[in-house]
Amino acid sequence: MDISCFDTTVRIDDAFVDAAPDAVRRELREYERGERRTFDVAVAYPDDFTGDVMRAMTAIPYGETRTYGALARDLDTSAVAVGGACARNPVPVVVPCHRVVASDGGLRGYSGGDGVATKRRLLEHEVRNAETSDADGTRQSTLPGQD
Repeated sequence: MDISCFDTTVRIDDAFVDAAPDAVRRELREYERGERRTFDVAVAYPDDFTGDVMRAMTAIPYGETRTYGALARDLDTSAVAVGGACARNPVPVVVPCHRVVASDGGLRGYSGGDGVATKRRLLEHEVRNAETSDADGTRQSTLPGQD
């Protein structure tokens, strides 16, 4: 299903969500308005490496990022392999592959919408709507090049 959000169209493979298209659209609209930080629609994770990476991405809190390398260390694999799995994410935004960035903070790629431009918009949206910081300082407050 194609869903309009953030001035682009994001393709969600409905074979991987156990929800009616209207429910997915409603939750994405709520997310876009800043009313939702997590999604309630059930995701069917593939039984392979991509599914493992998708689960790891789902654990990244709203407004935060992780590097490809950090996920790779957690999954005992390479950053390149994690990047490939991110690119195969069949449910972008719902499974937040936009929260995975390069070790230098670069955005690199994004398979949803208009690519990196959409990834930047999603991250900027979360920064604007997230709490300014956590006690441990892990909450993202700016994107690279926006100091």
